[in-house]
Amino acid sequence: MSIFKGLSSPSLRCVAGSELRFGNLFCRKIYNTSLKTDMAALDVIPPVLDSKSEPPTLFDGTTRLYISLTCPFAQRAWVARNYKGLYDIQLVAIDLQDKPAWYKEKVYPPGSVPSLEHNGKVTGESLDLLEYIENNFEGPKLAPTEAEKKEAANELLEYSGTFQKTTFMALIKPETEVAEATAPTLDYLENALGKFSDGPFFLGEFGVVDIAYAGLFERFQIVYPALKNYDITIGRPNLLKWIQEVNKIDAYTKTKPKPEEVVETYKMILARFQK
Repeated sequence: MSIFKGLSSPSLRCVAGSELRFGNLFCRKIYNTSLKTDMAALDVIPPVLDSKSEPPTLFDGTTRLYISLTCPFAQRAWVARNYKGLYDIQLVAIDLQDKPAWYKEKVYPPGSVPSLEHNGKVTGESLDLLEYIENNFEGPKLAPTEAEKKEAANELLEYSGTFQKTTFMALIKPETEVAEATAPTLDYLENALGKFSDGPFFLGEFGVVDIAYAGLFERFQIVYPALKNYDITIGRPNLLKWIQEVNKIDAYTKTKPKPEEVVETYKMILARFQK
């Protein structure tokens, strides 16, 4: 049984659709000079390409992962690439606020990120890309092999859209209502982390489920104290331990935006969303 079984079902098309809706809000970030400089200083980060930038030599046999440096959905594929040691996959950073026309016209018609150019075709959607990378490239395995863990992985991957939408929408609520509004999704994850005892991650060992949640969770962990005076890990020791352990993994930490940039991004998103 594939851990991605069911991801094309009607219920998960809704997850994918919401990912595009909210994902564009998350990713339409005006990149300032300091962010470009800080992120480009990492050894694998290229310059951000905007509407004035020329495209790479497309479909020349090079495998390219198109990302946005602050997008939590693109971050999923980026982390998987790093964790598997797939540094031959070239990163192409797209500025979605000032998007190159050639990206939508010649690479990926939906115009969103992430997308992967490989073997003459382009695959998009972050959860689909996690499956594609797992099935088409070498490196440490990210998917479980045990039946019980496969089932748990499927449930958690399906739930990731609910977590994203519910926890984001709670940011719109008054400060006094935030704890109640976020409790169902956060407690769901807290309990899920207690299911397997062979490690601090969702399925014991670090894998695809951790990648699906980490970027989103850590953004909320930054934003809620700053904007709502609320710590989402209070009373949730499993979640706190989990995100601390995730932050010991270089494949993840090299993809993180700066906290102050996260806060400013969410302020901008919420302002747009509430118009």
